[in-house]
Amino acid sequence: MTIEHCTIEDFNQIIKDIIDFWGSDRLLHLHHPYLVYEFGNTAFVIRDNGLVIAYMFGFFSQTDSVGYVHLIGVRERYQKQGLGKLLYDNFIQVSKSRGIKKIKAITSPTNNKSIEFHQNKMGMTLIGSPNQDGITVVRGYSALSQETVVFEKLIQRT
Repeated sequence: MTIEHCTIEDFNQIIKDIIDFWGSDRLLHLHHPYLVYEFGNTAFVIRDNGLVIAYMFGFFSQTDSVGYVHLIGVRERYQKQGLGKLLYDNFIQVSKSRGIKKIKAITSPTNNKSIEFHQNKMGMTLIGSPNQDGITVVRGYSALSQETVVFEKLIQRT
């Protein structure tokens, strides 16, 4: 499967089919066209006969040597085929080519599927302190007074 840059047409397809990627529209508010317009060099899709089956929206920090994965989604019927890892590996290669030293991503403490993927498939570590449930979180990272699971992984420059 080929990874390509996301077009605005791809983005519109993702928005139209958001429930097929996430099981609900709970993350629709995090999807913005500027992720394609302004960060298109780090917005990727995998298509199957024109159908976007997986996507990743990322960008590079302006204050540190960090590549940040904002969203990664795979249509439910295409999950567990390694597409998420394929997108991450691509993002890591692009990050390395830009001299980026670390990648980061976040999720909620209740998203066990995401935590398992980032730790077990991507080898990312959690930063922060354990919460009352023993999950390592950073308080106030993505919203005031809320707990966020923050993943990071050091990457070596090629």
